[in-house]
Amino acid sequence: MSYQQQPQQQPGWGQQPPPAPKKSGAGKIVGFGCLGVVGLFVLIAVIGTVATGGDDTATTSGKPPAAAGDAEPGKGADAAAERGPAEAAPVTVTAKAVDFKKSVLAQGDDYTSVQVTIGNNSKQDLDINPLYVTITDTDGGKHTAELGVDEDQIDVVTLTPGENVTGTVTGKGVFDAKYVTYTDGLIGDSVRGDVS
Repeated sequence: MSYQQQPQQQPGWGQQPPPAPKKSGAGKIVGFGCLGVVGLFVLIAVIGTVATGGDDTATTSGKPPAAAGDAEPGKGADAAAERGPAEAAPVTVTAKAVDFKKSVLAQGDDYTSVQVTIGNNSKQDLDINPLYVTITDTDGGKHTAELGVDEDQIDVVTLTPGENVTGTVTGKGVFDAKYVTYTDGLIGDSVRGDVS
């Protein structure tokens, strides 16, 4: 009998190395989260730059420039003298209390509507959105617009110079509206109109 010797294998030869342990995705999640925060700050900065790049004149609530109560101290009379008596405020806001006209999206009847007219007297286009208007009640509480709950809601439009738009802005709850505030964009200049 012939004896054949089989070659000896080295330990580990012919065997697959053990798979590398899987890495968790926590690092990627944290990295993308930080990137999202940085992106948000960049977006806010861009919006702020665009919003402040517009008309530099002060805005009022349809009152003569000298009667504007929100003017900065020491600048109200100077700004009025520069504009002259015949030039109108760049943006006017008028408001009056109206009955709430329930739409199919309203949940109940606990809403207060104010009819708002916004006029563009500037030389630039003006973006209008119900989200740019807040209602302040007689107790000082601010109410943001509830979208789609009133049939006559103010439209989202761009007003060219000389145009105006009328529609309602509706707040949640039943309250007595004192004035409305239109803000040019979400962070631009504000214009107030008393509710009649």
